[in-house]
Amino acid sequence: MWVLSSTELFRRDSMEQPVLFEEYSGARKVILNRPSKLNTLTLEMVSQMSNKLQIYEGDHTVNLVISKGNGKAFCAGGDVIGNLCSILTGHWSYGASFYKKQLTLDHLIATYKKPLICLIDGVVMGGGAGISMHGSFRVVTEKTVLAMPEASIGLFPDVGASYFLSKLPGYFGEYLGLTGARIDGATMLACGLATHFVFSKDLPPLEHALSSVESSNESEILSVISKYTHKSNVKEEEFHKRLKSINKCFSRQTVEDILHSLEEELLDNFTEKWIADAVKNMKSASPTSLKIFLRSIREGRGQTIEQCLSQEYTIFCNIIRRKITNDFYEGSRAILFDKDNKPKWEPPKLELVSAETVDMVFKALEEDDDDWHCLQLPARSSNLLDHARSKL
Repeated sequence: MWVLSSTELFRRDSMEQPVLFEEYSGARKVILNRPSKLNTLTLEMVSQMSNKLQIYEGDHTVNLVISKGNGKAFCAGGDVIGNLCSILTGHWSYGASFYKKQLTLDHLIATYKKPLICLIDGVVMGGGAGISMHGSFRVVTEKTVLAMPEASIGLFPDVGASYFLSKLPGYFGEYLGLTGARIDGATMLACGLATHFVFSKDLPPLEHALSSVESSNESEILSVISKYTHKSNVKEEEFHKRLKSINKCFSRQTVEDILHSLEEELLDNFTEKWIADAVKNMKSASPTSLKIFLRSIREGRGQTIEQCLSQEYTIFCNIIRRKITNDFYEGSRAILFDKDNKPKWEPPKLELVSAETVDMVFKALEEDDDDWHCLQLPARSSNLLDHARSKL
C-alpha cells in the first residue's frame, strides 16, 4: 500500500487552502483545512476568516454561518511554533501583530450580528476556543475534547478566556485555566461552554438541515438543532458533584491556597483521579502563569468582552517582550522544541512570584515604545451571543 512520506504530507498540506469557504443558499460555511496540523491557526487563516466573516455579516442574502474543522480536530490553537520562530528571528512586535488580529477576530465572532453555529467535533484548545466559545451556537459531540493548557508552556489562557471562563458556574473556569484539564463534550454542555450535544454521526445531516434554513430567526435555528440533540443527565449529576469540590478549592484567594486546598482534598479522596491530575498539572505549570491567569479571570468577571480582550493583549505583549518573565520561551523550548518536558521556570515556586511581578505584567507598556499600541477594537453593539444564551 502506498503511503505518503512526511515530506509529501507537508507539501500536500501547504498546497491546500488552509480555510475553505462554501456557499449554500442562505448559509455560508467556514471550514478550517489544516488537518495534518490539527487546524492550528496561522496569520493567513485569521486574516481570511476575518475578511469573509465581515463580508457575510454585511450580505443581506446570508442567513447564518457554520464553522467547522476538517480532520480529527476543530482547532488545536494558534500556531505557537511558527509564531515563536517569527518572534525569535525578528522582534516581539511580530507576535503582537498576529495576536492583535487573532483577538480582533475573536471580538468579531463574539459580537457577530448573524447566527454563527460552531460544529466542534474533536480537539479544541487555546486559540480554537477563541473562535468557537464566543459563537452564538456551540455544538459538541462525544469526540469533542476541550483544554486551555497555556500555563504549561508559560503563557496563560487568553483569546477571551478571562470572559467566557469567568461566566461558568462557580469556580469551574478557574479549575480549567489553572489545571489545563481536558473535558469532554458532555461536560462542556453541563457547564455551559456548549449549547448543544449531538452525536458525531449526526453532524452531516444537521449541517445539511442548517444549510437549508431560510432565515436568521433564532427559534427556527434552535428548532433544527434540537432535532439532533441529546442530553446526558448522568453527566450533569457527575458535573455538579465535582463542582462542589471544585468550588471548595478554587474559590480560595491565592494560587498557593488553591493548591494547598487541592492537596488536602486529595488526602480525603485519594481515588479521585481528577484531583490528582489537577495537583500534578498545577505543580508542573509556570508559577508566574498561574498567578497571571488567576488575576485575569477574577478581574474578567466584572469586565466586558472588550475589556477582557484588551487586557489579555497587554499581558501577552509584556510576556513576549521577555523583560518581566522568560517563562514562555523556556516553556516552549522544553515542551515544543527540545521536548525534554523539563522547563526551568523562573522563579520556580509560587511563593517566589511577587505581587509586583504580576502587577508589571498587567501594566501597559510605556508610550514611548514605538512598537506598542493598545488594542483598539472596532465599536460593535451586537449582543446576539448573550441573547441566544438567554434562550437556552
